[in-house]
Amino acid sequence: MGDEISVSRFTKKDYDRFHRALSQETELLLKWIEKGSLSEIRAVGGFEQEIWLTQKNFLPAPENEALLNRLNDPYVTPELAKFNIELNVDPEPLQGNSLSVLHSRLQENWERTQKAAQAMDLNLMITGILPTLRDEDITIQNMSSMNRYHALNEQVMHARKGKPLVLDIVGQAHLKSEHSDVMLESAATSFQVHRQIDQHRAAAYYNAAIICSAPSVAVAANSPYFFGVDLWEETRIPLFEQAVEVGGYGSASQGPVRRVSFGTGYVKHHLGECFKENLEHFPVLLPVTFDTPQDELRYLRLHNGTIWRWNRPLLGFDEDGTPHFRIEHRVIAAGPSLIDELANAAFFLGLQEALATQEKPPEKMLDFSDAKSNFYSAARKGIHASVVDFDGKRVSLKQWLLTQLIPFAIRGLESLKIDRDEIEHYMEIIKARVSTERTGAHWQRQFVKSNGPDMHALAERYYQNQCAGKPVHEWER
Repeated sequence: MGDEISVSRFTKKDYDRFHRALSQETELLLKWIEKGSLSEIRAVGGFEQEIWLTQKNFLPAPENEALLNRLNDPYVTPELAKFNIELNVDPEPLQGNSLSVLHSRLQENWERTQKAAQAMDLNLMITGILPTLRDEDITIQNMSSMNRYHALNEQVMHARKGKPLVLDIVGQAHLKSEHSDVMLESAATSFQVHRQIDQHRAAAYYNAAIICSAPSVAVAANSPYFFGVDLWEETRIPLFEQAVEVGGYGSASQGPVRRVSFGTGYVKHHLGECFKENLEHFPVLLPVTFDTPQDELRYLRLHNGTIWRWNRPLLGFDEDGTPHFRIEHRVIAAGPSLIDELANAAFFLGLQEALATQEKPPEKMLDFSDAKSNFYSAARKGIHASVVDFDGKRVSLKQWLLTQLIPFAIRGLESLKIDRDEIEHYMEIIKARVSTERTGAHWQRQFVKSNGPDMHALAERYYQNQCAGKPVHEWER
């Protein structure tokens, strides 16, 4: 979904042509997997940072086009809404001081973008959901001008036969809202971690990422409020799932196979199973035509970009053109600070590595149904959730993190040969955050408890703390 498209209206011939090309490319990918033709590089990491643009009063500022024109920076790109942008960094082999290298790159890109924004009297904020966001901000008028977003909106609403998208979330309180477009999706911003994996171990790393999702979403929880209503610890999860609520073919269009979901199960043998599921269960949304060689898999990659599993397999290419698999871990909220985000990435990458390289396969350690149940419980309750552990026992997620999962993550980072001081630096942040229970969501709720439900005051204090650069467990209210 990262590339712009040239048209936004399509005919039946367009759909038929795209589907034929998609079928051929899926078959080609499966042949590559069978022959072992994909990259064997397994430890490269990178990030995508989604960002809010706000006015000085911390209301959303629909100014991304002007900011992007001012920057003219290939590392900064538009998002669905005019008040969001995405910031990227070059990936890095996961070894030695790679975490601090990635941190420095993100910091440099952030500071350059912040400087340009401040020259326009704008602020950059990283938070899962902007506290000051109002229902009236989520309108088609605030959609970025790129064809791909308008086409996506039209096709999603067409698949829903014009039925409005209904947001209905029950948390600490209850929120219900209807929208006739997909702009609700723009309210959920994340810090997406990418991990390249060796084809032959891809299934283990993908299944490990699924297991990691519950602890990962809990330690990074940073989205308790939406439209000023107190909901889940990580409200982004139900928000995004309901914002693009459209499923598979025919009678299954409102069934259990959803375009935004935790997925339908572990993979059994290889990641090609996910792309085969894409072909068989999800109608084409953007049937554009590409004039490129088949081995670039443009149709397969675009189609995959319109299916948002919380752990999404991606197909890319090494510098020498060799195709590779990556896993995009999408459960981590943006913010509260850059150092918090790097700690979240370190925790996920380490835990994934430890689980994927255990003698016992990850999918044998925890039933998929339990991994899924754990994920939604963690999104609702954060580190206070009750979850099922590797022994099949129901335990406190906080205690499981402190006694087993954080040590596992440290072991995984050691296995990657990350420098000892890097491991200690980032994992001490996770330990402190969990032991004190001071996640971003907790800090926001405590601010409201102390100062009242003033979302503008909350956003202002949050921004001040964010600019100070300290991890959230050290923030003042």
